[in-house]
Amino acid sequence: MPPKEKKQRQKKDPNAPKRALSAYMFFANDKRDQVRADNPGISFGQIGKLLGEKWKSMDASEREKYEKQAEEDKKRYEKAKIEYLQKKEEEFTEAE
Repeated sequence: MPPKEKKQRQKKDPNAPKRALSAYMFFANDKRDQVRADNPGISFGQIGKLLGEKWKSMDASEREKYEKQAEEDKKRYEKAKIEYLQKKEEEFTEAE
């Protein structure tokens, strides 16, 4: 079998808008410091496990705050993405 050739990834545009965060990521960012304070010396992986367990045990009403933040961030991303693509298209047409 011949060796597989590695495909080179296309460089990510530094001007591209940042992706929208999920509700879980808003929750994790909000609670990470508290988990660290409650469990000193805990490893990074263990923090993720504890946060995941807490997220799974939450009911819908507790998650609502984070779901709302995620929805707003998604709208922000969609708007920024449209603006970015329009700007990029304008630059492309000017270059021709």
